[in-house]
Amino acid sequence: MDISTLGLADLKTLLREIPREIKRREAAERVKVRRELEELAHARGFSLSDILPEIPVRRVGKRGGAVEIRYRHPQNSAETWSGRGRKPRWVEDWLAGGGTLAGIKV
Repeated sequence: MDISTLGLADLKTLLREIPREIKRREAAERVKVRRELEELAHARGFSLSDILPEIPVRRVGKRGGAVEIRYRHPQNSAETWSGRGRKPRWVEDWLAGGGTLAGIKV
């Protein structure tokens, strides 16, 4: 396919459609490979789970559930902070006004 002959609108359409098509094809290929592996294992007298035991999935980014709240705004209990990451503005204001983290600790 010679994309140099396509117009700008066609190129933008391709740009949107290509990632979706890649995902669709990857999913289909994954299913196909899994079927082939299951057939090979079955032909040898095994199930796929016998050969490939469950491997824990390593998560990237968020690792678990919600983090425990450590600090709560003294006048507005809906505003909280876990103590991780950047301090929220209300914590900064509290500290700038002479308060301490111990004063708002849950």
